[in-house]
Amino acid sequence: MVSEGNGDMRVVLTKPLSLDGDAYADYKAPNFLQRFLSLFRNVRPGSDLTNFQLTPQFNIPKSQLQCFGESAYSFGKNLLQQCNNAESSLERLISVVAWSISTIRPPNFGVAPYNPILGETHHVSRGSLNVLLEQVSHHPPVSALHATDDKENIEFIWCQHPVPKFYGTRVEAEVLGKRQLKLLNHGETYMMNSPKLMVRFFPPRVDWIGDVNICCQETGLEAKLCYTTSSLFGRGGLHSVKGKIYQSSSMKTLYEVEGHWNSTVKAKEINSGKETIIYDAKEVFSELKIAVVEDLQGIRPTESAAVWNEVSKAILSKNWTKAKEEKSTVEDNQRKLAKERNSKGETWVPANFTVSYSKEDGWDCSPIQERVPQAPIVVPI
Repeated sequence: MVSEGNGDMRVVLTKPLSLDGDAYADYKAPNFLQRFLSLFRNVRPGSDLTNFQLTPQFNIPKSQLQCFGESAYSFGKNLLQQCNNAESSLERLISVVAWSISTIRPPNFGVAPYNPILGETHHVSRGSLNVLLEQVSHHPPVSALHATDDKENIEFIWCQHPVPKFYGTRVEAEVLGKRQLKLLNHGETYMMNSPKLMVRFFPPRVDWIGDVNICCQETGLEAKLCYTTSSLFGRGGLHSVKGKIYQSSSMKTLYEVEGHWNSTVKAKEINSGKETIIYDAKEVFSELKIAVVEDLQGIRPTESAAVWNEVSKAILSKNWTKAKEEKSTVEDNQRKLAKERNSKGETWVPANFTVSYSKEDGWDCSPIQERVPQAPIVVPI
């Protein structure tokens, strides 16, 4: 944990989520079964959990916006750079497939990050990569991400709208929203989606499931990945991913993809039968470093690490009474601001994105700035 502050501005930054799930080994919520049963006593199967509130005992000391951002800027091996440096369009798509897998982060069972407040931001830099996120809607929860790398001439824009539902023995969160990666040196834009997050209670398990499609209109190449998990009775494999890379026009399969997102994924060339490891989770998650404050004066009051500062400190010290009080303070203040806006007939507008919604296409978030500036919080390289 890194805690920094001066005057009224204080922030708490914690270790990124790790591959083996030990990021918060010193934070263990007691009596999980009892708390679980009390939480879901009044929740019926099929219920929408979008507005469901967790007590601090179930929270990790960071916001969902920070976790979302970590999938973009927290890594060991730089697969984003690899996407840009690949020589052929096919090699670049293979690299984009590997990079997309690297953004699937291993969640921990039994705990969850805070629900971001409206207008909350998270701004972090790692080398030449600058990442900016904003919570552009609270009900429903929608997060927007914009990242630019001036050295590599790369840009990516994500819009994320999770829709969790309760199904008795499990919760499934469908992650809606567009994701695009632009390799500007090559004039290529890759469109993709996200898999679903599945939390099963008996036996306790967290995994990613569902289909991910990646396509590049400029090259006419596509990839389809299917994330699967084992069944209730143990059939199938945990953390599995399987798919193919193919030509859009002819549907001809060029590579078959198979492996596990928490270990290695291989691509097998159809013509030659040659197999290559395209993704190694240990390389991506090796030596993940805690972000540090480089410019305290440059941190916005809306920064995640500042908004939830007092709550995080209380959780890390296991002062649950203090954590509950501070969390209520943050949430009550948001309700007060919303009430004031409603009384004045005002509509809240995001500071960094323009947002649109349609029944056909869902939520779409477009950055206002062309490039993301250097952040006051940095990840050491």
